[in-house]
Amino acid sequence: MLSDLIPIDQPWAQALGALTLLFLIAAVVYRIMVSGVLRVFQWILARTPMATDGPHVLSISRRLAWIIPAIIVRRGIALVDHLPTILVELIANLAAAFIVFTFARAISSAFDLLNDLYQRRDDANKLPIKGYLEVGKIVIYMAAGILMLAIMIDQSPILLLSGLGAMGAVLMLVFKDTILSFVASVQLSNNDMIRIGDWIAMPGQSADGFVIDMALHTVKVQNWDKTVTTVPTYKLISESFINWRAMFESGGRRIQRSLMIDQSSIRFLAADEIERLKRFVLLRPYLEEKEAELNRWNRASPERIEQSVNSRRITNIGTFRAYVDAYVRSHPDIHTDHPDMTFLVRQLAPTPTGLPLQIYCFTKNTAWAVYEGIQSDIFDHLLAILPEFDLRLFQEPGGHDVRGMISRQPGRARLRKGLPMRLDGAYGYSCK
Repeated sequence: MLSDLIPIDQPWAQALGALTLLFLIAAVVYRIMVSGVLRVFQWILARTPMATDGPHVLSISRRLAWIIPAIIVRRGIALVDHLPTILVELIANLAAAFIVFTFARAISSAFDLLNDLYQRRDDANKLPIKGYLEVGKIVIYMAAGILMLAIMIDQSPILLLSGLGAMGAVLMLVFKDTILSFVASVQLSNNDMIRIGDWIAMPGQSADGFVIDMALHTVKVQNWDKTVTTVPTYKLISESFINWRAMFESGGRRIQRSLMIDQSSIRFLAADEIERLKRFVLLRPYLEEKEAELNRWNRASPERIEQSVNSRRITNIGTFRAYVDAYVRSHPDIHTDHPDMTFLVRQLAPTPTGLPLQIYCFTKNTAWAVYEGIQSDIFDHLLAILPEFDLRLFQEPGGHDVRGMISRQPGRARLRKGLPMRLDGAYGYSCK
């Protein structure tokens, strides 16, 4: 008996000294495990392929190291004399519950190690297992909690499990989000709806960026401004979101932008203007073919030749549309023959802000910065070349335009003197 090792006559002092000695032995054993055995284990581990997983492995080992001191306390408490039976049972049960809790924590660390090993696979992003491992952790901790409670009240775990049926409704309410998230994780993984590294857009959750983490309850999205939005996993099933992965995999990114042409600048081209436009290499085949087509059509009826209003003629807007088509097709970074990537240069319905001339095509590079550069280069050129066709872009009048109109009116001097002016129609100001 440990009490016999304490040279004191009082029973309570012997019991207190024996308890102190017992816990001191447990602490020494734990220190030997950590300072000796675990350091040797760490030295061996550093020379193996598992070296990069050292933190997780050591975490598992350090948690398991607590089990031996707990066993010493649980077995040794019976050797301490002069202690009440209820206190001996309490300390023994606490030590046993601690062993169960420590073992559950070690299993949790093993799950973390398993997830890190799985992340090294090339296809890990396609089917992440972090959510499933978190469900496993919940199950382990729930089982550990039931066992710890059974140990503390000295009852069989089966008896406690039989009472869980009556608590089913309460557990469903408490773990509602967990159940929803688990079902959502299974659906997301099985249907390959989202992977780590995907660019998703979910305006309802203020998420627009790359998925950086997928857990059981949450999915983390790093937005373009480097902020991180945490989206509940079940929201990805109950609400719609855009996944841009298919765009990256297709190898093409869409351009869909319009030039708003001022409709008052659209007209027919004269013969000398057509000849002038033939200096464009990209336009020459179109103009020659179009002239031949229109000449054949006009010669088919005498009245078409006699009156120009009855004939078909080349327009500046049609010629510009042909130029845009040829120019964009000649661009080396635009898909023109891909069967799944539509190429169009078309007019849309006229609007109060002009006639939309839309370019609809796909770039060969999907990187954001490169894509924006290609798109900007194309429209830079088209905006600059537009006056060659005697066309104008529609633009709402600003302060500079109003000042220009006022400067051309005869009442400009009156305006300078602060005399009243009136707006004359839509074209400018005049004196009262």
